[in-house]
Amino acid sequence: MTHDIAYRTFRLAAAAVIVAAVGGCDSLTRLSEVGDGPKLTKITNPVGRPDYRPVSMPMPPPEIAEDNPNSLWRAGARAFFKDHRAKAVGDILTVNLDFSDSAKLENKTTRSRDDSEDTDVTTLLGLEQEFRKKLPEGINQGGVMMSFGNKHETEGDGEIDRSEEIQFSLAAMVTQILPNGSLVIMGRQEMRVNNELRELLVTGVVRPEDIESDNTVEHTKIAEMRIAYGGQGTLSELQRPRWGTQIWDIIFPF
Repeated sequence: MTHDIAYRTFRLAAAAVIVAAVGGCDSLTRLSEVGDGPKLTKITNPVGRPDYRPVSMPMPPPEIAEDNPNSLWRAGARAFFKDHRAKAVGDILTVNLDFSDSAKLENKTTRSRDDSEDTDVTTLLGLEQEFRKKLPEGINQGGVMMSFGNKHETEGDGEIDRSEEIQFSLAAMVTQILPNGSLVIMGRQEMRVNNELRELLVTGVVRPEDIESDNTVEHTKIAEMRIAYGGQGTLSELQRPRWGTQIWDIIFPF
């Protein structure tokens, strides 16, 4: 028993040290930015980022391009003259996002339950009389030995009223070409205003034929699109609970 308590105490202490180390690193980073605000990250190759993962999707067999040496038209070309739309790794295109979304949900749940159970011994090879002799206070006149009762009621109301509107344009880069010719794009921007850093990230898969003649693509034509918009800085820190409160909310069972 003593060994088990010591082991549990050691695990809690180790977890506390890890949490303190993580919180300490974040605190040191914030202390180094006092007076200057969040620092912008350096421009790097998106493929070289630690969180980058190549896209793998079901693909049809590759098509063999036909060679027409005596023709001005090239197989697979999108225009008679040079096409300026993004088509190779490293090319840049503009992503236009225009969201106008709203949702309203209402839910009400009411539940009631009333259970009761009695356990008695009326006949058991004549031993029921012995039970009364041995347990005179435990068995009543009807032979009931145990009686259980449970009553539970639950009532809950929920309502969601959400409205979102996002509208902006973002330059993205082609990072990968899939076997069927679709382009994997990734766009990332950072902007610092008054010690507040805003970061925008867009990734997805587009078809070359969905790219407009002005080298833009609408968000409705991007498959597996992922959009992340967030920030860090003085205002974000004030709106976010401290790490101790966040951990307490996770582990507190009641």
